[in-house]
Amino acid sequence: MKSIDFAAAQKRVADRRKARNESLRARDRSRSSDYALRASDRLPYPLRNWTRTGIEAWDTIKGREGTRPAFRVGQVDAELLDEELLELLKGQVGEALKYFGSHLRDEWSSEILFALRVVLFKLSIWDHDASYGAALQNLRYTDARHIGSLPKAPSRWQKASHGFFSIGGRYVWESWSTWLADQEGSYDGVSCASHSMDTTNLVKPSPRVRVLSQVSSLASTTHSVAAFSSFLLFLINGRYRTLLDRILRLRLTPRSNHVSRQVSFEYLNRQLVWHAFTEFLLFLLPLVGIARWRRWLSRTWRKTKALVRQGDEEGDMGDNGELAFLPERTCAICYQNQNLTSASENDILTASGASGGVVGSAQTDITNPYEMLPCGCTYCFVCAASRLEAADGDGWICLRCGALVKECKPWAGDVIESSYAQNNKKSVSFQEDETESVAKG
Repeated sequence: MKSIDFAAAQKRVADRRKARNESLRARDRSRSSDYALRASDRLPYPLRNWTRTGIEAWDTIKGREGTRPAFRVGQVDAELLDEELLELLKGQVGEALKYFGSHLRDEWSSEILFALRVVLFKLSIWDHDASYGAALQNLRYTDARHIGSLPKAPSRWQKASHGFFSIGGRYVWESWSTWLADQEGSYDGVSCASHSMDTTNLVKPSPRVRVLSQVSSLASTTHSVAAFSSFLLFLINGRYRTLLDRILRLRLTPRSNHVSRQVSFEYLNRQLVWHAFTEFLLFLLPLVGIARWRRWLSRTWRKTKALVRQGDEEGDMGDNGELAFLPERTCAICYQNQNLTSASENDILTASGASGGVVGSAQTDITNPYEMLPCGCTYCFVCAASRLEAADGDGWICLRCGALVKECKPWAGDVIESSYAQNNKKSVSFQEDETESVAKG
């Protein structure tokens, strides 16, 4: 069979199926409304016509012609997905604009939303007859005025009108409401009189502004009532999702007639799996001791870096720590905390030569010196104690010599401790005094 004949046969089958469904629906409608129509015939003349017209209108509203398989849940979800996408893009743009000033995101919020809506409309509805949310629900816009077995794409003027009113109209209305609010200010005659407020410092709006505010409030109320009524009709027959779609005769229909009406929970299942996996990691990581592994990795990295640096440097050096060039009076930990940027020894020495040949400052001098064991390097007591406590018994790499230290003691300095057997007492003398006593003896 040729492809043309096969397509014609498919069209004839679809036409017969549609005619049969329409006849069945008409018969069911006539059966349900026969009793109401017979009851309306008993009414007087004006009421009889009104009742018959009302019954026919109700049957038209209640009908479900053309709603399958374009179910209502998918259409509402498409609108929610579009709003979520817009909020995500707005947040990303706001994060990018904060580097140019925090006031830009607040002052130009309406313009940012307008630009984002224009870009999304051009890339989705204008080019592909469907928004991103509708495409995820396998829906697209069609022209409801077209009568036929196959849906017809909306015309350019329909899409242009949809974009003009849904994007431009919303932006104009928001700007208009903001301007009216600025003109009115905080003055409200009724509320101020009821609360006995002092209105001497408040500027009373002009009569023109008050009239425009009342007209805007009436228009907003009328639109809200009309949109609510349209949404109620959408819940009944599922034809037009919004009031603008109803006016422009735009409908969201599936791309294919073979669409399953079952709701897919695949995304929800993935979300539950990732949530359970995240909870498991939050429970497991404290037990594993991630801080200890991080310290071990950082210590290994510092050792490797020190070895590589030692191999690259020229000459033999007794110390191989990353801050071995600092003078003895300088606390290497204090110096590292105040100079977080990584720089080589040559760069630091060059900078110190330009500043007078002094490395460090008064803020980095050792206070309450303590000696690290077994290397003997000196640090501030607070700095040494904090680093050893953070190591949690695993040891800490000395910044001067690169040795592994696990404890410290007070620095003895030039003091020599000598113990005598007499009275089991310990006498402490300075090195200079000891030298003089030896010379006298």
